[in-house]
Amino acid sequence: MRTVDIKTIGFIGLGVMGEPICRHLVLKSGRKVFGYDVAEVPFERLGGDGLVRAMSTLELSSVCDVIFLALPSGEHVQAVVGGDDGLIARSREGQIVVDLGTTSVATTHALAEQFAARQAVFVDAPIARTRQAAIDADLSVMVGAAGPLYETLLPLIRCFASDVTACGAVGHGQIVKILNNMVLTETVVALAEALTIGQAAGVDADLLFKTLAKGSADSFALRNHGMKALLPGVFPERAFSARYMQKDIDYALALARDCGQRPAGAELANGLLARAIAAGDGDRYWPVLVRSMGVN
Repeated sequence: MRTVDIKTIGFIGLGVMGEPICRHLVLKSGRKVFGYDVAEVPFERLGGDGLVRAMSTLELSSVCDVIFLALPSGEHVQAVVGGDDGLIARSREGQIVVDLGTTSVATTHALAEQFAARQAVFVDAPIARTRQAAIDADLSVMVGAAGPLYETLLPLIRCFASDVTACGAVGHGQIVKILNNMVLTETVVALAEALTIGQAAGVDADLLFKTLAKGSADSFALRNHGMKALLPGVFPERAFSARYMQKDIDYALALARDCGQRPAGAELANGLLARAIAAGDGDRYWPVLVRSMGVN
């Protein structure tokens, strides 16, 4: 399918991750960038960098060759792309829509088919790492596109990412990202269990984690989620929340069912996240699940 030459970029969703990503595109892409969000504050910050505010997704779609979505869930993506005034109905031949969030594989495939029927392209390119990584343009991005389409998008994605992986056909970026989050969550559950047991046995928690970091239990999760969240008991709001992580684990479990698998570790993590949400911690940084184990 032929794609258009990218002269203008649209960006929908200027939240925790979207705002810094959009800023990099504005400053580095060499294209005019239009943004849309229901909140006012991001435009106060990004307007000075050169972002042009679109007053609706309809306006944005009408002027942009490629549109990036940085939305909380697949449900939010469907709300933006569906309907009479959604991106699908208003898409045109060659237009590219890129989903930077984590969306279920089934939804991704369905949306790709609907865009293709309009001669447009839907690409999954979910991001990984933290808000600070977004600020530093140090994200990892897993792209469900190959060949010329991937090469077309790569320079734009490089504006905000240090690691970009071509995962294969549409939907494969989501598969890799969902499994990444599944492994991360299960690792943090293991760290939370070690912290819980260690403290109950009388071992100093700081000593425990520093010693783990010197051995074969060392990991990104230990040095970041363990040292910076579990150990000090710091679980702020306006970070990647327990509610959001449970959504991703739900996607992983759905993918597993479709593949005839039943991952016990992911089921455990899902249950702990559910308990954290039920306890009122759903909007806190997701390692807060440790509280459901009786720590912090």
